Amino acid sequence: MKILVCPLNWGLGHATRCVPIIRRLIAEGHEVVLVSDGYPLEFLRQEFPSLRIIEYPSYPVCYARGKSQVGAMLFNLPNILKGILREHNWLDNLLHAEHFDQVISDNRFGMWNKKVHAVYMTHQLMVKMPPGLKLLEPIAWLIHRLFIHRYDACWIPDTPEDGGLSGDLSHKYPLPKNATFIGTLSRFQGMEHPDLNTEYEVVVVISGIEPQRTILEESMLERFENAKHKTLLVTGQPQNEQKETYRGPVTIVPHLQDAGLSAAFLGARKIISRSGYSTIMDLAALNCLNKAEFIPTPGQTEQEYLSDYILNRGTV
Repeated sequence: MKILVCPLNWGLGHATRCVPIIRRLIAEGHEVVLVSDGYPLEFLRQEFPSLRIIEYPSYPVCYARGKSQVGAMLFNLPNILKGILREHNWLDNLLHAEHFDQVISDNRFGMWNKKVHAVYMTHQLMVKMPPGLKLLEPIAWLIHRLFIHRYDACWIPDTPEDGGLSGDLSHKYPLPKNATFIGTLSRFQGMEHPDLNTEYEVVVVISGIEPQRTILEESMLERFENAKHKTLLVTGQPQNEQKETYRGPVTIVPHLQDAGLSAAFLGARKIISRSGYSTIMDLAALNCLNKAEFIPTPGQTEQEYLSDYILNRGTV
């Protein structure tokens, strides 16, 4: 088959968790075409240099600098809705121009079309609302469900038992009729892991939407620049020049390939990152969740919930 894989560009996580799916499709002999933009596009280009990649933008979003993202998301909502409609029309035009058998969309709402078998992938069937807006959670769930039912299938990257790794996000409400759990996904699954990289006591991975990505990077540099141990800081910018820089005992790199990052994770005493779901799946695949210190993006309710859920689950 000829298959279009389209991860959302809100951080690297949607792209990284598509890696095992893309690898399997290639192994099965399918023709895979990728659609993304920004850092995810460059990440996928480095992972799959032989694949065709179409650059098409996701929904433009900018977070607030403070502890609440409600105002920022309301401000961004018109652009998000326009982006959904734009990508839906873009896909229709693409399907008029060339044939595809399947589209796999990771959290891109508009990548469905009656001309093609369309799959929507998400772990966040429900949307965690901030304090004061909890009564809106069932409404947000129903709206999301309407989008999901536009697709032929909904893949949930988690297990159905005992709340899995996503907890309420995919287990609280009844599943859409087209939804199925496909198991957790990680780019580290099936890898032959190299020798441990024990050079760094702490590994910090920066990710997410600006300006919060940069705020976290600056706070981590301030935290560790005078430490007595060595720290590796990965800034999550794969399209930047891959050059090491230093700030005291902190080694700063824009990006690491899977083998290098897994070796650093396995050899570190502590791993600090956002509590994004893809990061949680990656650390679980390496049996490194017990090393994790999660710093949720302020006001991002999904990450705040997942950080507490994983901690209370007794995994960390």
